[in-house]
Amino acid sequence: MDLAPSPLALPFPAMPAIEGVTLRIARAGYKRWDRADLTYAELAEGTAVAGVFTRSACPSSEVELGREQVKAGKARALVVNAGNSNAFTGYRGREAVEQIMAQVADHLGCTREEVFVSSTGVIGVPLPKDRARAGVAAVLDASPASWADAANTIGTTDTFPKGATASAIVGGTRVAIAAIVKGSGMIAPDMATMLGYIFTDAAVEPAFLQQVLSDANRRTFSCITVDSDTSTSDTVLAFATGKAGNPPLASFDSDGADAFAAALHDVCRQLAHLVVRDGEGASKFIAISVSGAVSDESAHRVAMSIANSPLVKTAIAGGDANWGRVVMAVGKAGEPADRDRLSIAFGGTWTARNGVPVEGYDEAPVAAHLKASEIEIAVDLGIGEGRATVWTCDLTHGYISINADYRS
Repeated sequence: MDLAPSPLALPFPAMPAIEGVTLRIARAGYKRWDRADLTYAELAEGTAVAGVFTRSACPSSEVELGREQVKAGKARALVVNAGNSNAFTGYRGREAVEQIMAQVADHLGCTREEVFVSSTGVIGVPLPKDRARAGVAAVLDASPASWADAANTIGTTDTFPKGATASAIVGGTRVAIAAIVKGSGMIAPDMATMLGYIFTDAAVEPAFLQQVLSDANRRTFSCITVDSDTSTSDTVLAFATGKAGNPPLASFDSDGADAFAAALHDVCRQLAHLVVRDGEGASKFIAISVSGAVSDESAHRVAMSIANSPLVKTAIAGGDANWGRVVMAVGKAGEPADRDRLSIAFGGTWTARNGVPVEGYDEAPVAAHLKASEIEIAVDLGIGEGRATVWTCDLTHGYISINADYRS
């Protein structure tokens, strides 16, 4: 399925090499397409790993195994299969994953548990073991690939490659972070990215890496939605090779820990926004900020109710300043709200204050704002101090077209 680049696409950034990480790609032929669909990242000995995974009750074997593997905190390799999610495939799916882990482990001379596997694509079709075996053999013998190559290879319905980078000074040493993500549809917490991989040359203890990643995920990937549907395969893994030579980060008391955490958060935020910008059929990037809630958690749930509303999303797609649909979405969220304290704004223009339309409200500036490609909606519940921001996209006929043809 050839898709035109999203109108919200951003160019792929210049990405630094991360010492201790070697990327390779190959074509396993998981679908009838003429492109690479297997990505391999070889990691230096001693690489720390952390991960966050989907909360779907129907996860893939890759997710089940990954959840257990990250507990040991060590990684030597990553394999990503595109075109087949290998989810809902029973023992045959698990056998395929274990075969890949064993094949790579034999090549590297490491344990199988240090080889992480992700798969993305159609649900319900077992990953073909013969193609996986041949694909892994090919990728192990392939020439090194670029970040852009890897970002393209992990994609499915993505219309552009997605990458982000940042750096920080840790213990007097500059450390780098480079990351790629894929995701376009079936995007909603819990946790929302489809597949994302973060690589840094910083030395970080696994427990602290997990702490920082989990916090960044909560404030970024778990704050986006395209269609309210949670994937069976959502995975974000962070790998720290330790090759920068900084004193290992073990807690926020470590020198430079705050800077590293801020850089990792920045990378996750960039990636999360890129996923929304590539939302299937999207033409507008929407930021929804809720304030005045009884708690931050309540504000988040209200914001997600607005972001997931088909009526709100189609109104934005059509440039309709229908703030009544926002009222509806607030009311259905199941969170404390007071109709007579509710205020709503589009692009900084308040359309309603304290439960009633703003007197003399002029729709012209709002209509002009809604013609833009980046939209801001603000909601003040007026009952507390809680606040949250989430990001979504509009809902167009393009979403239907892409998903109607997805398995072809």
